[in-house]
Amino acid sequence: MLLWIIGFSTLGSAGAVAGAALFLFFPERIRKGLVPCLISYATGTLLGAAFLGMIPAGMKQAPAITVMATVLAAAFLTSIPLGISTALAVIAHEVPQEVGDFAILLDCGYSRAKALVLNGLSSITTLPGALIAYFWLAETREAVPYILAISAASFIYIATADLIPSLHRQVALAVSLRQLVLLLAGIGTIAFFHFGG
Repeated sequence: MLLWIIGFSTLGSAGAVAGAALFLFFPERIRKGLVPCLISYATGTLLGAAFLGMIPAGMKQAPAITVMATVLAAAFLTSIPLGISTALAVIAHEVPQEVGDFAILLDCGYSRAKALVLNGLSSITTLPGALIAYFWLAETREAVPYILAISAASFIYIATADLIPSLHRQVALAVSLRQLVLLLAGIGTIAFFHFGG
């Protein structure tokens, strides 16, 4: 289990920065077209991880009323498929987030190399945070359902308060349909890894 946490934490931080850095080399027109697609997909993965994985797993371990009242780090301790689906949701959210961070740093006058270094420095905190959570939660298993609920609430908040409003800036029917399909693809990805894995 610890190897899964280390592997996916490393993949999450390094993969998100590398994926976002790749976008720096795309023409701006392509970047602007891809970011809304990534945001739609990330929204689906966050909602899927919260509603298909974290909340049900928390409710199996504690009374539903308590878990729902409080609705990452605990996902792998619950099950490896839940940990993988949560990690995928985090990675899917982090790539467009990192692209946005790069864009802000470049807009503020930073070079591409310096923007990459700064984003890399912020990402290296993922692995130590995951390891601290693993060892702390392993000793306090009774906290796991509540941590899952808080994590699910965070995922839902990020998806509904941060990501979905940014998608409403484009209102054409074809764009809305594409956003819906990508959102459902994100949910489907989580369902596949959670139920099919």
